[in-house]
Amino acid sequence: MTLRGAARTSSLNVHQWRPDSLLDGFEIRDLPLTAQPLSGESVTPLVGTLVRRCDPALRGGDRAVLHVHGWNDYFFHPHVAEFYEGLGYAFYALDLRRYGRSLREGQFRGYIADLRDYHEEMDAAVAALRSEHPTVVLTGHSTGGLTAALWASERPGRLAGLVLNSPWLDMWGPAGIGSVMRPLLGPLGRRNPTSPLKLPDSEEPIYAMATHADMGGEWDYSLELKSPGSEIVRLGWVRAILNGHARVAQGLDIDCPVLVTTSTKTTFLRRYTAEAKSADIVLDVDRIAAAAWHLGDQVTLSRIEGGMHDLSLSQAAPRQRWFSAVRTWLGAYVPPGERQAPR
Repeated sequence: MTLRGAARTSSLNVHQWRPDSLLDGFEIRDLPLTAQPLSGESVTPLVGTLVRRCDPALRGGDRAVLHVHGWNDYFFHPHVAEFYEGLGYAFYALDLRRYGRSLREGQFRGYIADLRDYHEEMDAAVAALRSEHPTVVLTGHSTGGLTAALWASERPGRLAGLVLNSPWLDMWGPAGIGSVMRPLLGPLGRRNPTSPLKLPDSEEPIYAMATHADMGGEWDYSLELKSPGSEIVRLGWVRAILNGHARVAQGLDIDCPVLVTTSTKTTFLRRYTAEAKSADIVLDVDRIAAAAWHLGDQVTLSRIEGGMHDLSLSQAAPRQRWFSAVRTWLGAYVPPGERQAPR
């Protein structure tokens, strides 16, 4: 699906489910947002997109999972849906504004000025799930894990559990580096929020080479919606991430059980090697593990040997170890029959 094709869907009735053009057996529904386009963007309204199975038989029961993707990403993981469905959960995913199915031509791809702005589509998505499924578990990957954690902390009573897949809870590198970067980049982010920030790039599209089926990996996804090269990073977005990290460092108050999962190893590469398939090459897993204890009172940490940045895209053995860790944790902390109080 091209971005131009994505833009054409906005002419449809946004309140109706319609077939997903990216994944067979799934359907999508726009979540209209009150947020307005920024100066320099197209005037196309901003939306989030909720994704679910077409088959009603896979959406029955009291329990549901909502998944939130990371930076330069979108939902393309039917095998993850199958895993949760095998545990008795209806599976839903949310493509956030300016990402994936929600991206419209002329928009600043992936941009957000404050991670709290995502609360609007997440509120709408969770409300839609809870209208049919009393028990909701939220999952988030990478930047989506940070976003999900911040949302969960500010929305007590909404979730039965939170599962984080390599969540970006802290900047890579030495402890405290974010506190050094904030006073340097924060003022620039306020004055010129949509200005691009030039960052060093790797010599090859290493992550795509480790994951995409056409480049030596296992997975088929859109290289337009999840590009193999670096996307434009804007100052206001960096400021939003650093502010999110600062809120985690101050301590969140997530009232449901939390599972944080990471690889056991970080390897930062400039050129592709086989190690890209057995380590996190994006984030510092030790910094994530150290920050995990700031999320709430019921936090479990699971480290997956051989896991990649998106643990669900790891090679078969570590992927199964990750599934097993999630299955065991859900069985212990969100057992069948457990319901949330109405909220």
